[in-house]
Amino acid sequence: MLGKTKISVIGGGHVGESAAFICAIKELADEVVLVDIVENLPQGKALDMMQAGPILGYDTKVIGTNDMADIKDSDVIIMTAGFPRKPGMTREDLIGQNTPIMKDVAAKIKQHAPKSIVIVVANPLDAMTYMCKKITGFPDNRIIGQAGVLDSTRFMAFLGMETGVSIKTITGMTLGSHGDDMVPLPRFSLIGGQPTPEVVAKDKLDAIIARTKKGGGEIVKLMGTSAYWAPAAGSVLMAESIIKDKKMILPCHVILQGQYGIKGLFVGVPVKLGRNGVEEIVEFDLTDDEKAALKKSADHVKEVCDIVDSLG
Repeated sequence: MLGKTKISVIGGGHVGESAAFICAIKELADEVVLVDIVENLPQGKALDMMQAGPILGYDTKVIGTNDMADIKDSDVIIMTAGFPRKPGMTREDLIGQNTPIMKDVAAKIKQHAPKSIVIVVANPLDAMTYMCKKITGFPDNRIIGQAGVLDSTRFMAFLGMETGVSIKTITGMTLGSHGDDMVPLPRFSLIGGQPTPEVVAKDKLDAIIARTKKGGGEIVKLMGTSAYWAPAAGSVLMAESIIKDKKMILPCHVILQGQYGIKGLFVGVPVKLGRNGVEEIVEFDLTDDEKAALKKSADHVKEVCDIVDSLG
């Protein structure tokens, strides 16, 4: 993107502040704006980040605000606002709490930053991305859900823990919904260039896949709240590919229009992210079992979106 660049992060909780901080450290934009409704909170966090700059060696301008109008002219918006999960809760349990928040925020994004590309992080991710699209009316390429990157990095981390191989030489891929119906793809996940099933025994691989599907819940049980560093890092990776026009192929939640046999739903699939947002949806040649798993995952997404629609 030419000229002055701007990333706005909506929601000053753990995920939002972490995303803003990583953006600042990586100097992804000339200006990073952190927005939250709690008076003085984003201002204090932004000032703290600015004061860390001389130590960590970045000079990104970080601004904290309670005014959504300050997202004006944002190139990328990372939407994290909403309630986190607590122990015993599913992501779907958050629908009633987070749908009104998304409706309000999406309307203000449409008003103040109509040309932005929006990365949705709030849960339940599938439904909140759908709601953001519904309210803003933005083109398909400019509403993207961050979950596939998170699910895939959890898969990669667990593979590294099991094999002792550096995660720098491991790649992972998951498709589908953000939840228990996600579809990890071991065939397309490599360990040192080798397909994962050739490196990890089936019983251990099955256990890793099961752990990946429950990865968010595991952290909720340990901390009493949702994860934040990995979700934040995932959203920033997506923003980086867009801001710098890197054309990275990453698993993201995007609305499909017939790809993979799915239409009108936000489902996690590999996409090419560049200056225009979603520039290509990459279609893998799936086995019958993988296709069936993805369809089951998409059916669950539809069920959740129907609940959101029923709320008005």
